Amino acid sequence: MSMNKNHPYHLVDISPWPILGAISAMTTMMGLIQWFHLYNNTLLMIGLLTTSLIMFQWWRDVTRESTYQGLHTLLVTNGMRWGMILFITSEILFFFSFFWSFFHSSLSPSIEIGLQWPPKGIITFNPSEIPLLNTLILLTSGLTVTWAHHGLMENNYNQALQGLVFTVILGIYFSILQGYEYLEAPFSIADSVYGSSFFMATGFHGLHVLIGSTFLLICLIRHFFNHFSYWHHSGFEAAAWYWHFVDVVWLFLYISIYWWGN
Repeated sequence: MSMNKNHPYHLVDISPWPILGAISAMTTMMGLIQWFHLYNNTLLMIGLLTTSLIMFQWWRDVTRESTYQGLHTLLVTNGMRWGMILFITSEILFFFSFFWSFFHSSLSPSIEIGLQWPPKGIITFNPSEIPLLNTLILLTSGLTVTWAHHGLMENNYNQALQGLVFTVILGIYFSILQGYEYLEAPFSIADSVYGSSFFMATGFHGLHVLIGSTFLLICLIRHFFNHFSYWHHSGFEAAAWYWHFVDVVWLFLYISIYWWGN
């Protein structure tokens, strides 16, 4: 793209990554279906590998455009902020559907599940054990990502770096504990509407934690290479907003499903 322009907008160059990303995402989806029905994960692994490679190269190009080419002007970054706000709003509505389903089934249990909640035969988790620890982990990670943001605003490189390192570690720790909880679960997703509601809601939240941890890890790498400054760090802001959203959703999940739902 020619840098001689008389407007503040970013007109992107022709890129192969959107169409290739769509094809690799479709390959991943077909691989999941093949894994579920035929117990063959070869196509899934190919889809995940190609998607990861495309993500790396696409993000590399965006980093170049924003950091080295100066194409992300104030107007462009404001548009990206609004895009992130609208995306998080759509995610709130996504999780709202899970809470609606959970409360619909729990507040008025049907005769098919014995007119009681949790349904008879379901052994629930103790909310004072791993769920409470995971709650403390996510709340602490919210503090550390705010610490990192404060470090960026104060132009303090080390504080921002330490805050991001702690946040990524806590996010990975949360995922490990949730995986252990799933392995030790006394019920499965096939155990009535309780199992379906539990694993769909907490499972999608766990997926969002993995995405948020990846988001923050990329920010950590970029910060290590001095890509951020106190006035130009919209990518980090988007990651921090997303992480706070993950924190708040978990609080609702813990209170409603783990504590009240028991």
